[in-house]
Amino acid sequence: MMSIHVKMAWRNIWRNPRRTVLTVSAIAFACLVLIFMLSFQFGSYETMINAAVKIQTGHFKIQHKQFQENHNIRKTIVHPDAVAGILDKTPGIAAYTFRSRAFSIVSSEDRTYGALVIGIDPDKESRTSTLPDLIREGEYLSQTDTDKALIGRLLARNLKVTTGDEVTLLGQGRDGSVAAAVVTIKGIYSSGQDDFDRAGLHIPLAYFQQVYTMSGQVHNVVAIVQSLDRVAEIKQQVQARVQTLETGNSLIVRDWSKIMPGLKQAISMDLVSGLIFWLLLIIVVAFSILNTFLMAVFERTREFGVMMAIGTAPSRLMKILLTESLFMTVVGMGAGIVLGIFVTLYFQTRGIDIGGAGELLNQYGITGRIYPKLSVLSTAIGPAMVFVITFLAALYPAVKVRRLNPVEAMYFA
Repeated sequence: MMSIHVKMAWRNIWRNPRRTVLTVSAIAFACLVLIFMLSFQFGSYETMINAAVKIQTGHFKIQHKQFQENHNIRKTIVHPDAVAGILDKTPGIAAYTFRSRAFSIVSSEDRTYGALVIGIDPDKESRTSTLPDLIREGEYLSQTDTDKALIGRLLARNLKVTTGDEVTLLGQGRDGSVAAAVVTIKGIYSSGQDDFDRAGLHIPLAYFQQVYTMSGQVHNVVAIVQSLDRVAEIKQQVQARVQTLETGNSLIVRDWSKIMPGLKQAISMDLVSGLIFWLLLIIVVAFSILNTFLMAVFERTREFGVMMAIGTAPSRLMKILLTESLFMTVVGMGAGIVLGIFVTLYFQTRGIDIGGAGELLNQYGITGRIYPKLSVLSTAIGPAMVFVITFLAALYPAVKVRRLNPVEAMYFA
């Protein structure tokens, strides 16, 4: 049987239907916005991470322990095929590729600049990174190319070269010898990351190993996983298996957050700004709830006085008011959650066009659509915050009723 105070609470909230509907609508709207915004933020973070890592770092990379600090050309993976064997047997890895890199002098007919020359396997790279999709002029490298190169848009502009032009590379080989070559620009890419486009030049890995006397060794094995949520798990598995190799003690597995700390910081800053927005929204809803119950207390003061005069305990009146608050909050939250899930799923399927994205998104290569990512976390956090805040907002008028003097309340005008 439903208790009497529950029946009274349900009846009381419909004494003023318009005010009740407005309050419930405010709660529902807050829940809807919070669910959608949280899902949008989580989805944008995943899009941002995947876009950034597929240009350069991968979700994680295997390299010599000392290579990240000084990029010494001699700090290599001696047996890359053994590492590839481990990755082939690790579930959850979508693709991987080998890369080598060396800082060199790049010269055209008129200009000379320092650049990062990167050796890539054209076939594996096309499955691991978005580099083939970033070509704006010319063509991507083929598996049979030798002295061909892809060059960043800004570096090509600085050197005043275009597709079909030749540039000279001059650097140091792994054995200390002079590394020199002349390559023809086959394609020009634009990633949206200025540092990368200003200093990057890609040549076929086999040709890189020949020019820089790498003897079959590489500097990085870059991997992409099927799900961003499994990066930490798969990284630990790979790290443990790499340690069993003959040269495994000299190798380390680093994930994207260690290689690109700036991206992680940008996400953290965005979360903080989002938290401020959410709190402001919830405070507005809290004031709406507070106003509703203060008005209810003022309008029913004489009624409360009569009830207390005939023996109704103040704690019971307080219980009725809190139950009224609970009813409106639960109804509003339920409607908001349903609407929030529906709206989020709609945009999760269709995406949100950000063609006019700002510099922060462009620098991480995001120029298309962002897809909100609905999850248990994004669905629960917002409504939970609304529930707590609205309950606290309803406490004040409830406590105010508890302190009423029955005689004064009955003659309240």
